[in-house]
Amino acid sequence: MPPALHDVKALVFDVFGTLVDWHGGIAREARAALMPLGWQADWGRFADDWRAQYQPAMEEVRAGRIPFSKLDVLHRRNLDVVLRQRAWALPEDVRVSLNQAWHRLDAWPDVAPGLARLRQRFLLAPCSNGHIALMVALARRNGLVWDAITGAELARDYKPKASVYQAAASAFDLAPAQVLMVAAHSSDLAAAADAGLRTAFIVRPDEHGPGRGERQAACAVDLSADGLLDLAQQLGC
Repeated sequence: MPPALHDVKALVFDVFGTLVDWHGGIAREARAALMPLGWQADWGRFADDWRAQYQPAMEEVRAGRIPFSKLDVLHRRNLDVVLRQRAWALPEDVRVSLNQAWHRLDAWPDVAPGLARLRQRFLLAPCSNGHIALMVALARRNGLVWDAITGAELARDYKPKASVYQAAASAFDLAPAQVLMVAAHSSDLAAAADAGLRTAFIVRPDEHGPGRGERQAACAVDLSADGLLDLAQQLGC
């Protein structure tokens, strides 16, 4: 374990992309929901287009232009934008069901066993822009065991605002430097470091589809790992 991490007591995790395959899951769910209605598309591109609305929607909250709302609300708003762009008129029940696709994503294969090893030594929690009900749904679907659920709903704001990371540390009664933020996104880790947390980069080369993910951190981090099992080994678990 790097000396800088000797005081770390808790690990908090980005979820979408780092722990679960949002791209593959949304493409699968969109295809299953919309093809029977006669719609044809590049379903991976559909997933990309929906995800592309993610940061702009959250920036509306971060900038104070709209009140904080749970990610399901923003995802639905973003879905409606993508459907309008395609001029697709979908029944309300189909839209509601498709919006729940974010609750039905699959974890990468190393996640459940990696978390189980890490939890032997550290407190664990997601620190996601997803709200608590969404994190619970993904945990139950994938057999993930948490000690707490932190993130946007707890802080009433969205990453990369410093308050989101600091609220996660505070929830465990820890100083920010005693918490390791784990993510597959350099921007997330840079913001966490600015908020005082330690950082670990996880390689997810297929996050946006085969070969379309960050392969190395673009910012300074405390350690990098090929997955959660590698992270556990590096941390002595």
